[in-house]
Amino acid sequence: MSDAALSRAPVRLPAVPGVAVALAGLALLFAVATPGFLSAGNLSNIMVQSVILLLLALPMTLIIMTEGLDLSMGAVLTLASLVLALTVVSTGSLMLGLAGAVGVGLAFGLINGWLVAGLSIPPFVATLGTMGAAQGLALIVSDGQSVVGIPRFVRQAYSGDVLGIPNPVLIGAGFYALFHVLLYHTRFGTYICALGGNRDALTLAGVKWKRLLVSVYMLGGAMAGIAALLMTARMNSGHPTAAIGMEFDAIAAVALGGTSFEKGNGWIFGTLMGVLTVGVLRNGLNLMAVPSSVQVACIGALVIFALFLDGMRSHKS
Repeated sequence: MSDAALSRAPVRLPAVPGVAVALAGLALLFAVATPGFLSAGNLSNIMVQSVILLLLALPMTLIIMTEGLDLSMGAVLTLASLVLALTVVSTGSLMLGLAGAVGVGLAFGLINGWLVAGLSIPPFVATLGTMGAAQGLALIVSDGQSVVGIPRFVRQAYSGDVLGIPNPVLIGAGFYALFHVLLYHTRFGTYICALGGNRDALTLAGVKWKRLLVSVYMLGGAMAGIAALLMTARMNSGHPTAAIGMEFDAIAAVALGGTSFEKGNGWIFGTLMGVLTVGVLRNGLNLMAVPSSVQVACIGALVIFALFLDGMRSHKS
């Protein structure tokens, strides 16, 4: 290869992931359009507000890598938040409340996994059904009303900090590191890739892949239960529609990050970038007073744009 060719190779635009282009472009757009967007306070606010979405997007990455989908995650998060709020208000115990929230998530994850792996129901259909069930239960347990009177020690989980670093950022960083190790440095992660890429190989190797698939959905449910703590602390209440629709943002972040819906190809760091991209977009649109309904449409358009860039890159490579 000539020196000229070598000098050109590192800067080819097709080599830049679509999510990186989208994130940089949005940051530049909102920096110009909205005064104060690049302030330290606002950037910190974006990171803190993105953590709940990150806790959903990390397990969603693994689920999508298995050629699956979990449409119930937002509704399960809502129900788990209500269970946590009701438990803490009635008992004064954060541990009991968190255990109840995680228990709700695990139960729905087990049901989702059983429907998909055990009954071979398509993930879209199975989790659409459990989404409706979770939404209905959320309305029943709350009687359609917000649960208020959340103790201060719960609110500290979201508003507190350690050495100046907000608690949510520390929690998000910890779980990101955990999922990175889980996917790239454990046998479990290897099996996850095979679930979406070559299930026959797992069967021949004697791996009970149906149990593995159930565990992936249960992991997603457990993470929704953990995210319920931050959701409740952030809102200072439990609300029957608090997280409805967050599964869309989680799927969008994973898709933006480059995780494929087939063949078990996933990228945890890409998911993190996708979460930040969605966070930047929502924050910038909020500063511009754009209605939430328009924000959802903008996120959809952003996903299409990023996937278009990645498709062009793959076509040229």
